[in-house]
Amino acid sequence: MIHQRDKLVTAARSLYQRGLTHGSTGNVSVRVGDKVLVTPTGASLGTLLPGEVSVMDVHGKHLSGPRPSKEAFLHAIMLRERPTANAVVHTHSTYSAAVSCLADIDSADAIPALTAYFAMRVGKLPLLPYYAPGDTGISADVARAAADHSTLLLSNHGPVIAGADLAAAIDALDEIEHTAKIFLLLHGMPTRPLTEQQRQALVQ
Repeated sequence: MIHQRDKLVTAARSLYQRGLTHGSTGNVSVRVGDKVLVTPTGASLGTLLPGEVSVMDVHGKHLSGPRPSKEAFLHAIMLRERPTANAVVHTHSTYSAAVSCLADIDSADAIPALTAYFAMRVGKLPLLPYYAPGDTGISADVARAAADHSTLLLSNHGPVIAGADLAAAIDALDEIEHTAKIFLLLHGMPTRPLTEQQRQALVQ
C-alpha cells in the first residue's frame, strides 16, 4: 500500500503542476484490494504527502487517515459500478468545466468526438445535472451513468473519470480537456465530428 500511496501522490502533483487542478480542488483515488486510497478534504494536490492520504472502503466508509474529500463518494460509486476500474480522477479543469456550463449541449454526449483519440479514450461523455459539490443527491445519477460510461461530466463542475489504473484515468482526463479546448475554439462554427461508424471502428 505504501507504493500505491506514492503513486497517488505523484499523480496528484502532476495534475496540479500541469494546471488541471487549482487551489484545493480535485481529488484522486486508487483501489488497493478491498480498500480505497483517496485524497483528503481541503488538500492541495500540489503539496500532498503520502502520510496525508485517506483510506476508505468501496462504500465510502472512512477507515483511517485524514477525513476523505467531500467528493470521495463519487469515487466509491464509480469503483462499485465499474469493477474493472482501479482508479478515479475528478477535477474542475478549465476547459472541461467551461463546457459543463454551456447551455443546449447534448446531455448524452456533451463533447462531440472531434478526434480519433477522444473516441478511443473517452467514447461518449454524458452530462449529469447540477448538484452542489459534495451533495450526495447526485449519487443515483452517477450510478446510472457509470454503469455504461467510465467518464462523466458534472454540470457547472467538471469531469469524473474511472480507469483501469491511474495512468489510464489521467490519459482520459487529458483527452477530455484537450478535446474540450478544441470544442470551445470551434464553438459556433460548423464542425465535422466522427460518424458513429467511425467511432465504433476505433473502439473495436
